[in-house]
Amino acid sequence: MNEPRDTPDATTRWMQGYLKAWSSNDPDHINALFTEDAEYYTDPFGEPRRGRPAIVAGWLDHADEPDSFTFEWSPLMITPEMSIIDGVTRYAAGPVYSNLWVIRFAPDGRAREFIEWWMDQAQPAEDS
Repeated sequence: MNEPRDTPDATTRWMQGYLKAWSSNDPDHINALFTEDAEYYTDPFGEPRRGRPAIVAGWLDHADEPDSFTFEWSPLMITPEMSIIDGVTRYAAGPVYSNLWVIRFAPDGRAREFIEWWMDQAQPAEDS
């Protein structure tokens, strides 16, 4: 991880690292993704997990079992400082989620901020 960002390749490397951490739930894999003072928002309007210890603890408290999901993603926008990712998470035991991730990067390629939006595809949209 800790290398300068060169846009699409750097985003791909970070996403590969995220998927490795998600599949392994290894604290070292999770730590490698984030700066010491990173903020991780599990929803865009809630309080973030602040700092790597809180990010790791929250991740492990809500860990998915390895091989219990698949994740497909594509970039919607990539700059040296930020990537916006469109993803789909499919759980073997049930729900399918549409995801939108905003990842703000430090110069060394680790995330300093991660914000996720997710929506269960089985839930009908509410009428306005």
